Amino acid sequence: MTFLSAWRLVLLAAPAAVLAAYLVAQRLRSRAAARFTSVDLLASVAPRRPGWQRHVPAAALLAAMVLLVVGFAQPARVTRTPRQRATVMLAIDTSGSMVAADVAPTRLAAAEEAARSFVKALPPGVQLGLVSFNRTAQVLVSPTTDRSTVLASIDELVARGPTATADAIDLSLSAIAATPVGANGKPAPAAIVLMSDGTPTVTDAAGTPQEAVDAAAARAKEAGVAISTIAFGTQSGTVSLSGEIIPVPSDPAAMARIAKASGGKTFTAKTADELTSVYREIGRAVGYDVHRREITAWFTGLGLLMAMATAGTALVWTQRIV
Repeated sequence: MTFLSAWRLVLLAAPAAVLAAYLVAQRLRSRAAARFTSVDLLASVAPRRPGWQRHVPAAALLAAMVLLVVGFAQPARVTRTPRQRATVMLAIDTSGSMVAADVAPTRLAAAEEAARSFVKALPPGVQLGLVSFNRTAQVLVSPTTDRSTVLASIDELVARGPTATADAIDLSLSAIAATPVGANGKPAPAAIVLMSDGTPTVTDAAGTPQEAVDAAAARAKEAGVAISTIAFGTQSGTVSLSGEIIPVPSDPAAMARIAKASGGKTFTAKTADELTSVYREIGRAVGYDVHRREITAWFTGLGLLMAMATAGTALVWTQRIV
């Protein structure tokens, strides 16, 4: 449950103050009764007062106040419904650093397994495409609802070469742009899920690899396509090249920069389990629509019922409302 006007919950201080005042008043009343010189005389002349029942109206009043304040804060129930029409491009880094074994059995093998779970969990109405990138980027599967095609292509990924991140973003945007528009003439909501373990190192575009990535992320932002990035691997990753051990640390900062520039979210995964969890979270975000249904009436109604209970119990047990 969320609140559309959560700041109004500060008014809960009012029933808290009333409760404190009530407890103080009850304590003072007990002390005053104890000072009476003749308890037997008091019992004979004073009317019999109910015991615990006399506290029920006060409790009901406090509950009513709390419920009405919560209702005033506009509570809303969050529900998710599967998207019937959306496009997601899954871009997976297949550069040579993905053979590092700091994530068992290798970064690429763990990435493939997590990607399979992601593919299977997406709602049927979501069109999914697959891009792999190393020295260059290539579309392995254009956006489709056929999950078996995507799964088969994931099984055939091979790691080699440098990292052309900018090319992967641009190619993903092109695949999304080629998707037919809907009956209303509008394109379907789209997103890119980009997983990489390292810094961009090559590009076919002008400028440095990092400049090319910045420009591609800006184009994604302009197209309204958010990029969810996953920085995969650890700082201790290494690969063996011609007998030489070469460090291939993960680069979360580069991935965060892409996500921020495109309006997406960034994640970090250092193990296969963490990567699966990240993919699951992204799947909920890109594959489902979030709806907030205001339920103010529920709390307002309960508050009114408690207010009525306050009056009823007060009349029954104390013969007065106040």
